Amino acid sequence: MKKDISLLNVIKTGIQGKKGKKIITADLTGIESASADYFIICEGNSSTQVNAIADNIYDYVLENLGIKPFAFDGYQNAQWIVLDYGNIWVHVFQHEFREFYNLEKLWYDAKLSETPDLE
Repeated sequence: MKKDISLLNVIKTGIQGKKGKKIITADLTGIESASADYFIICEGNSSTQVNAIADNIYDYVLENLGIKPFAFDGYQNAQWIVLDYGNIWVHVFQHEFREFYNLEKLWYDAKLSETPDLE
């Protein structure tokens, strides 16, 4: 669990490093059917920024914790990139795609916590 908290914090710092916004952590540990223990959801303003956020998460986590994601997808169009760190999945959206898929509503029974945007 301590490892998860550290990874969650490093991921959020990686997001903030490229000015990712509206960072939400969904704690799915109480949901039996969930595919992961945590989702981190954030957004960027463009495909370029979404790519930069995802790249920064990858690099920052690797540099600080020596951990690579098991898989990642979505770089082709950068509307929604997901990085799979096993029990933690990171979702980086463009705003309109985040609203369309609305993962926060889909996982309404998860405990959601917000990380304030850096200005």
